[in-house]
Amino acid sequence: MASNAAVPFWRAAGMTYITYSNICANLVRNCLKEPYKTEALAREKVHFSISKWTDGKPEKPNDV
Repeated sequence: MASNAAVPFWRAAGMTYITYSNICANLVRNCLKEPYKTEALAREKVHFSISKWTDGKPEKPNDV
């Protein structure tokens, strides 16, 4: 069985790497001065669409 000594601290805290990475990214963005802060916050937004598939064909996508 593996030792817990080699476990990263974010895993020991019960987080996934994605959660840890998002927390770090938010901290860095909040530490930036203007105008860099607003530019970084604008890049944070993500746009995607969801398509429901019926009978093997996609329906009209919904923007989220």
